[in-house]
Amino acid sequence: MVTYVVRRLITAALILLGASYLVYNLTALSGDPLADLRTNPNSAQLMQARSQLLDLDTPAPIRYFKWLGGAASCLAGNCDLGKNIAGQPVTQALGQALVQTLTLVTGAAILAILVGVALGIITALRQYSALDYGVTFLAFLFFSLPIFWVAVLLKEYGAIGFNNFLAHPDIPLTVALGIGLVFGIIAGVVTGGGLRRKAIVGAIAFAFVTLVLVVASLTQWFRYPGLGLGVILVAGVGIAFAITVLAAGLQNRRALYAGLTTVVIGAAVYFPIQSLLDLATPLMVLILAVVTVAVGIAVGYFWGGYDRGQGMRVGGITAFIVGGLIMLDRFAQAWPAYFGNGLVRGRPIATIGGATPNFQGDFWTTGIDSFTHLVLPTVALVLISLASYTRYTRSSMLEVMNMDYIRTARAKGASERSVVMRHAFRNALIPISTVVALDIGQLIGGAVITETVFSVHGMGFMFLDGISRVDPNPVMGVFVCVAITALAFNLIADLVYSALDPRVRVK
Repeated sequence: MVTYVVRRLITAALILLGASYLVYNLTALSGDPLADLRTNPNSAQLMQARSQLLDLDTPAPIRYFKWLGGAASCLAGNCDLGKNIAGQPVTQALGQALVQTLTLVTGAAILAILVGVALGIITALRQYSALDYGVTFLAFLFFSLPIFWVAVLLKEYGAIGFNNFLAHPDIPLTVALGIGLVFGIIAGVVTGGGLRRKAIVGAIAFAFVTLVLVVASLTQWFRYPGLGLGVILVAGVGIAFAITVLAAGLQNRRALYAGLTTVVIGAAVYFPIQSLLDLATPLMVLILAVVTVAVGIAVGYFWGGYDRGQGMRVGGITAFIVGGLIMLDRFAQAWPAYFGNGLVRGRPIATIGGATPNFQGDFWTTGIDSFTHLVLPTVALVLISLASYTRYTRSSMLEVMNMDYIRTARAKGASERSVVMRHAFRNALIPISTVVALDIGQLIGGAVITETVFSVHGMGFMFLDGISRVDPNPVMGVFVCVAITALAFNLIADLVYSALDPRVRVK
């Protein structure tokens, strides 16, 4: 294994060296970096200053080796990737752009993977059903749409339209009935079983959604949102049952009791923790998250049972989600203060940038500000990325579900949950891990079009700006980050194969 990893690292270094040479010279020779200065009255002085800054008197191939020497110094902790055309060190600009890109794409990547894999499993288990056809149609629809068009539609209806609605958040009864009808139809299609069961589930969903919208309109919930202890408690009980079904099965009663116990603990600390959350900082929230998961795992351990590990998993996951609901409720409590801020001006969903200029506030209002700026580009990236994960997971699950060992597991009397989650899903993850590894490497490079439409100055924006201005140093900075990430995750994907499938061994 060690020999294999070393050999792969040496190969990756040689590939990176050759690719970086080509990219640097192609960028440097693609145009004239002094073109914008030639019509300036002080062009001679400005051109001389820029030539000295970018060392334009040296041929591009020689400049590459100078750049390579500075890049190699990163191994000694003294990184020097040169300066961009504005005189800013590339390492500084790269750090700022990397933060923007990671903030933008991390949430989108996680959501796309979770939602896409879940939909892939469900559609595979419901092959050729209305749900399967519907998810397939929508996945390919969004996959085929141009990302800039999706982004523009989101800005028009998700930002401008929703902000206009927030000025007078009243939902007419006819609109509430229409939305409820749509959700009722979707619920009926998603539900398995006969026509009678579909009709009952659809009717319940229609009544529930309509009632929620009417109550939200009467109470002005969109202006003064919140979950409250009652909603958290009811949702927590449902989550405990759902996690138990997926992780252990309802026959493991002690695992279910562990999940329900964590919900009760969360409800018990809801009011006492509010005063502590008023002083929240990122470090405090991280510590509280770790403590919350640890308490859930401890609850599962003490409940014990024939499989204590299942109870610990159910307790830990349920505690984490219930803690997330409490955090979401606290963000909702801060919404009126953010909505009424003079810089926000009653239009909270932003269309450009990564933050409101000059906005200052506590942990909760600044968190809302970051969320409102990220929600639209994140949704755009998720919609476009969803198709690949959904289809790969579906095809992989269908292939695995027809294997002999799946039929053997069912013949031995294993539950359907055990067959799907323990036997099928693990083996179906092998091709999916390759897609995830490649996508993460691409995402680090930044979503160039999305960042441009939403004016997010991330890695993609930096790369595009460097190419348009014939400035190779920032282009190379982005290239090195993306190339190293892609090569590293390709290696990780190969190593994950051996962990997911004992038949695969890296030699």
